Amino acid sequence: MHCKAAQSRRCLAKPPVLHGLDWIAGEPDPSVSEGVHRILECLARCEFYGSGCGNRDGFARRRIASTSCCARTAEPDGLDYPARVYALATIFISITLALVDSAVANVALPLIAADLKTEAAVSLWVVNGYQFAFAICLIPFADLGEIHGYRVVYRRGLIVFTVASVACAVVPSMLALTLARIVQGVGAAGILSVNTALLRHIVPGRSLGRAIGWNSLVAATAATIGPSLAGAILSITSWPMLFAINLSLGLLAIALASKNLPANELSSRSFDFVSAALSAMLIGSLSGSIELFGHGMHWQLTLTGGVLRAIAAGLLARRELRASHPLVPFDLLRIPVFSLSVVTSICTFAAQMMGLVSLPFLFHETYAFAPGKVGLLMTPWPLTVALTSPVAGHLTDRIAPGPLGAAGLLIFALGLVSLAALPHAPRELNIVWRMALCGLGFALFQSPNNRTLLESAPRSRSGAASGMLGTARLIGQSTGTAIVALFLVRKGVNGVATALLTAAAFAVFASVVSAFRIRTPPSRTAGRHLRAAPCRGSNTGSR
Repeated sequence: MHCKAAQSRRCLAKPPVLHGLDWIAGEPDPSVSEGVHRILECLARCEFYGSGCGNRDGFARRRIASTSCCARTAEPDGLDYPARVYALATIFISITLALVDSAVANVALPLIAADLKTEAAVSLWVVNGYQFAFAICLIPFADLGEIHGYRVVYRRGLIVFTVASVACAVVPSMLALTLARIVQGVGAAGILSVNTALLRHIVPGRSLGRAIGWNSLVAATAATIGPSLAGAILSITSWPMLFAINLSLGLLAIALASKNLPANELSSRSFDFVSAALSAMLIGSLSGSIELFGHGMHWQLTLTGGVLRAIAAGLLARRELRASHPLVPFDLLRIPVFSLSVVTSICTFAAQMMGLVSLPFLFHETYAFAPGKVGLLMTPWPLTVALTSPVAGHLTDRIAPGPLGAAGLLIFALGLVSLAALPHAPRELNIVWRMALCGLGFALFQSPNNRTLLESAPRSRSGAASGMLGTARLIGQSTGTAIVALFLVRKGVNGVATALLTAAAFAVFASVVSAFRIRTPPSRTAGRHLRAAPCRGSNTGSR
């Protein structure tokens, strides 16, 4: 009774906002010993990865798996409470900073072009330059996180992003703004390349799905409020303030990151600059070709881009396949669950962008909704993702992610087909429930897929897994946008229905791929890489 009363007083003394973070972080129950927690975690993992139910062979395999599982849990399993609460707060503030800024820049493009006296087509480089720098830096920065520490890369990414934001607010020309945005994209890559890897070191394994779900909630909320926030700011001041407001939030995130983020074991290898350059050439030419493909590029550009990609891919594969710890994670792609999760992610994000890019044309051009109403009709999708992601993450800690993700993708495909089959003059409610259905299906996919991809990699390769997760998302989004652009160029607004049905086909294919993960254990291959990983201790010192 005395202990319970003391615990109650301690809970009441905490700020209200920390009670929610306690649940996300998985605060240990003081009535349950750490040994019991480990046994429960072993049983949960073995139940998912083991095979057989009730027979001797299945029991033997689960028993062997539980032994190796318990050995794996001997390594640090997340930060102690309450350090993990403050570390999660650091992560959530930082990704809000990066994702809101990415969204607000799109809204301000017309005003930026008019103020800096340049053409609208030229102003697109404010967005394209940021995305290009972000794309080519994700994998190299993830590798730097394994060598120098995730928190080092994260903190320096925050510093670069904040300084570049201030530069964006004071530049005198479009060229200077584009260069500042490129630097800002580099900083954002530093933040998001190791974001998911840090989650694996912050929370216990039993709470990882929950943390990933709330991470998805924060990301979806940031993407949802970004355009509205930009509109509110632009209604009372000029566009440079969109970038200037990053200074206060950036300084807060830097201060929090300096004290609260965890250390990780460091790899003894050196950074491979040649592979990084080849990777940048490959991803850069791929991103550029996908963008130009959507606008019907000439055959000369197609041939040039293909030659560049073939040369870069050949040299990179020859160099990386012989490496024990490659910069581009070919070692992780040999793990069946990891590669299946990457393919699922690419297809699903392609389907998502096909829907989100094409639907505004349908609502505005075909149904003649006003721009304000178009924005409101687009909101149910990301809003449902935001509301459902924590629930999906919580389910991921209890249900095998393969069938959960497959079911979510089928719901996603159903929503896309229902949008393609909208009547000629639909009511707003008919659109809203279809958009919400898409958001529900996407949310049920995202958290299970992210957790599966991350946990199928050895703990020492969490940075590479995190970088690959971001790269798969970018490739999928770029592909989806290019496909919509191609349909619009060829068929006009009539191509929207085709784009939605194509997106549904992508989602169904991703569901089939996700289902293959149900009986594909990652632990055996991952363990082999884990044993071979040379480390040189933790980055406990300041850098």
